[in-house]
Amino acid sequence: MGKIYTALGLMSGTSMDGVDASIIQTDGKAKYKAILDKYFEYPKNIYKNLTLLRDKIKSTKDLKKYQKQIKSVEKEITIFHAKAVNETLKKIRIKVDFVGFHGQTIFHNAAEKITKQLGDGMLLSKLTKKNVVYEFRQKDLKNGGEGAPLAPIFHQMLKKKFNIKQVSFFNIGGILNKTTIWDDGLLTAKDVGPGMCLIDKWIRTKSKKKYDKNGNIAKSGKVNKKILDKFWNISQLTDPEKKSYDVGDFDISFAKGMSLKDGAATLTFYTANLFIYHFKTNSMFKDLKKEKTILCGGGRKNKFLVNIIKSWNKDVKLIDDYGIDGDFVESQAFAYLAIRSFLKLPISFPETTGCIKPCTGGVMVKNF
Repeated sequence: MGKIYTALGLMSGTSMDGVDASIIQTDGKAKYKAILDKYFEYPKNIYKNLTLLRDKIKSTKDLKKYQKQIKSVEKEITIFHAKAVNETLKKIRIKVDFVGFHGQTIFHNAAEKITKQLGDGMLLSKLTKKNVVYEFRQKDLKNGGEGAPLAPIFHQMLKKKFNIKQVSFFNIGGILNKTTIWDDGLLTAKDVGPGMCLIDKWIRTKSKKKYDKNGNIAKSGKVNKKILDKFWNISQLTDPEKKSYDVGDFDISFAKGMSLKDGAATLTFYTANLFIYHFKTNSMFKDLKKEKTILCGGGRKNKFLVNIIKSWNKDVKLIDDYGIDGDFVESQAFAYLAIRSFLKLPISFPETTGCIKPCTGGVMVKNF
């Protein structure tokens, strides 16, 4: 049996509301045990600075134009991550070998092979006195990949833990991505389209709320089917060569003029259509009953969205049903990826990111 390592993974998603921190123990392969999960909400000033900065970054030119502001916000969120790490470490007596630091994505352009995650690994190492693994996406980009999605290898390990056969994991974050592990063991993955990014942006734009809790606003609205049908274009979302999307690839302009409730309902159905398309397409080629469908990510808490999905496939499960807290799948994943990076095991594959060959990732730094 391989050596068991302990890692703390950090994840801040496209909602930019805070940091998920998870401690797990694993051999970087099949052995895995969750130790502790904690959530740290960003204070209002960090949330405001992050969202304003992200909305400014529309191109690679903007990365240069706002370089000074990027550095300032990067330092701010790194210090916040360090506080989250140190507070989490106080809760356990186990030695943590590595910190997997994803950072905060502010720009991702698969076509230009550029991705930018805010996060100073050297500073985090200094403040936490831990070995830090970060910059997980760069080696994949250099090997011809799109830098995302990276959680599939963790999903594959969970499949073995759950002892299930063919399964698709849908992570409903800002972007919706899908991992499928086939009967023969083949691992495939890709971003499918907008997850919660359109819904969240609509709510932030039209109200003082950050998101539609439980989907209650959408539930009280009416779907504008004419608008939905006009702007629903699956052809732009099913390119087999395209593996990843950015929140900037989608916008809410087609809902312009709608009320808060009707716009929320229409945008929620827009995301739900991605699942419906999956179920319709898959049912043409195989018996859906043979494939498990598991929902992860913050969007699984949107009961209105989930009920629409289940109306098409009643066997859909939440990952929570398997004893895993769905809020912390990605933070646990980056703890797992940190250990795989240290062991020089691959974290991305041609079938998941489009890279030329399986490649490891992550830069490990020690600054204490």
